[in-house]
Amino acid sequence: MLKKLVLIGLAMLPGLASADELNGANTAWILTSTALVLFMTLPGLAFFYGGLVRSKNVLSVLMQCFAIAGAASIIWLIFGYSLAFGEGNAWIGDFSKVMMAGIGKDTLAGDIPEPLFMLFQMTFAIITPALVIGGFAERMKFSAMLLFSCIWLVLVYAPVTHWVWGGGWLGQMGLYDFAGGTVVHITAGVAALVAAIVLGPRKGFPTTAMPPHNLTMSAAGAGMLWVGWYGFNGGSALAANGDAAMAMLVTHISAAAGVLVWSFIEWAKFGKPSLLGAITGMVAGLGTITPASGFVGPGGALVIGILAGGICFFATQYIKRTLKIDDSLDVMPVHGVGGILGTLMAGVFSSTSLGVFSGFGFADGIETMGGQVYVQLVGIVATFAYTAVVTWIILKLVGALVGLRVTEEVEIQGLDTSEHEESGYNLT
Repeated sequence: MLKKLVLIGLAMLPGLASADELNGANTAWILTSTALVLFMTLPGLAFFYGGLVRSKNVLSVLMQCFAIAGAASIIWLIFGYSLAFGEGNAWIGDFSKVMMAGIGKDTLAGDIPEPLFMLFQMTFAIITPALVIGGFAERMKFSAMLLFSCIWLVLVYAPVTHWVWGGGWLGQMGLYDFAGGTVVHITAGVAALVAAIVLGPRKGFPTTAMPPHNLTMSAAGAGMLWVGWYGFNGGSALAANGDAAMAMLVTHISAAAGVLVWSFIEWAKFGKPSLLGAITGMVAGLGTITPASGFVGPGGALVIGILAGGICFFATQYIKRTLKIDDSLDVMPVHGVGGILGTLMAGVFSSTSLGVFSGFGFADGIETMGGQVYVQLVGIVATFAYTAVVTWIILKLVGALVGLRVTEEVEIQGLDTSEHEESGYNLT
């Protein structure tokens, strides 16, 4: 018995466990992180988005988040995980892991169980298409949303995941994307932008005010996102170690900076800071630090959060007021622009030779910055272009099959009753 306890204790020490031995500490941390990332979608993102739409559409957003969680999970189990993380080639995985073929409870991915790694990655596959619904909220048919999300997961999310994390060509180039700047935020932002353009604006946009119906709900969801992002970024270290700890620290710093910068800009521009601005700035800071979270220190995170709060604020104004594109819940200016900015900054602030200030990053030698920034730009352009083209094709296909947009009468009535025969509030 004593010998068994000693062996278990040794296995839990990261420095003593080999790659083909289960590491209990790492497994426990990824179990926790997996729950945190799912918590980001249900109920975090569902509440955040649900409060931002009008009351007649709140249930439609909640329903979309739950439906995507269900559909994405089944697709990931059947063949999505295999396409993303099967050996395959530089562009796409193979079908060697279909229905978890060859994977049992004792199969390892590194030093954690592969079923756990698959589940952790499944939570990313859930939240990414769920983010996209913010671009077409309040006007897409439920049937079209579900069909689009399923096809998009297979044709966009899975291939890009393979490119970056599954042994594909961007990973081989050395792209820095610790937790999803390209894989999650650029793909979601670009898809939302394309969807907003293809569907057209909501009735009354931009002349009719469409304020959030329940900012209390959105603020609660935003808080859940902030907490869940610890698992999103910290869990991407796939170990309970210093990388995870630093990723969590820089995540928090960037979010905090995003809150303050967005609020101060509103204060200066409009005379008062708003809660909506504060929580949007928080999400901008979180999304922007995501790709860089494993490569930068607290100093770099502070700069990245400041840039996120400012640049994403003005991107939101530009897309809605200048371009007049009705990206309903600002997915592209917050997640898309944030993902682009963070992916680029990962190549800049990963250098330890930026100057006399410590804590900016961890890579060795400023001479590598130029080459790394080039790789980051290649990843940004490739992800942006591929996502835009394939998303447009999928939308056209879905439109031909079931139609994309609800009728004007349904839009006026609200999607809650017309699509689901329910109401978000019964105040009688």
